[in-house]
Amino acid sequence: MVLTPMGLRFRGRLLPCAVGRGGVVADKREGDGATPAGVHRVVGLLYRPDRLPRPAPWARPILPGDLWCDESGHPLYNQPARAPLAASHEALRRADPLYDLVLLTDWNWPRAEPGRGSAIFLHQWRRPRHPTAGCIGFSRADLLWLAARAVPGTRLLVPDELAGRLGRRAAVAQRQ
Repeated sequence: MVLTPMGLRFRGRLLPCAVGRGGVVADKREGDGATPAGVHRVVGLLYRPDRLPRPAPWARPILPGDLWCDESGHPLYNQPARAPLAASHEALRRADPLYDLVLLTDWNWPRAEPGRGSAIFLHQWRRPRHPTAGCIGFSRADLLWLAARAVPGTRLLVPDELAGRLGRRAAVAQRQ
């Protein structure tokens, strides 16, 4: 997978996508809303079993109470967690469809450095071209296509050259 100004290239296809509202940055920080440049790897696949069939044999279900810790000083920072959790976190099981299917990346994982950012996922976008909080967003159909073909270890290249080029309200081109 390679992020380009026109979309994400993977297996001969160009998929429209959206990046973080802070654009692409070389120096990711927690809460900056940016997508980190670099070479990342897919390390997990989560799905809502009440909304989707299992997308791949290695996918894990998102259950009630599943969270992702985003409090940089907490021992579970940038790791999955279970409710109740007093530390700052994101609920993985949401009312909207954004996290019905999530490809996890190894950004700042497994040994998270406090403040470097957490939860850089590939997930469904809110609407076409709408920026994320730092993740990479796709249409549901394209995300399902990706999930069916990605495997643990699949590389995701976000070129350093994109840093500063995809700025505020950053989103890459729609399919023609």
